[in-house]
Amino acid sequence: MKILSMLAEGEIQSDWITKIFPVLRYVLFGIVVACAIVIIVTILIQSNNSTDEGNVITGIQDSYYAKNKGSTRDGKLKIITIVMASIIAFCALAYFVTEIINKTVA
Repeated sequence: MKILSMLAEGEIQSDWITKIFPVLRYVLFGIVVACAIVIIVTILIQSNNSTDEGNVITGIQDSYYAKNKGSTRDGKLKIITIVMASIIAFCALAYFVTEIINKTVA
C-alpha cells in the first residue's frame, strides 16, 4: 500500500515504471508460455495410474516400489509438473500486479 500511495503522490519516477513494466510483462508472459509447454509435455509423458485404484477394494498392500515412487521417473515428472504450475501462478500474479501499478501511474 505504501508503494501505491507513493505512486499517487508522484514520489517515484513514473517514467522508469512506464518503460520497465511493459518489458517485464512480456518476460513474464514468455515464462508462462514456456512453463505451460513443459507442463503439457510432462503430463503426456506420465503413465496412467488407473491400476493403483483397485488396491483399495482388493486389500493389496503397497510394494517397496510403490512406496518409493517419488524417486522414479513418474515421481520426478509429477514434481516437475507441480513446480511449473507454481511458477505459472507466481508469474500470473506478478503480471497483474505490474498491470495495476502501471495503470495507477499512467
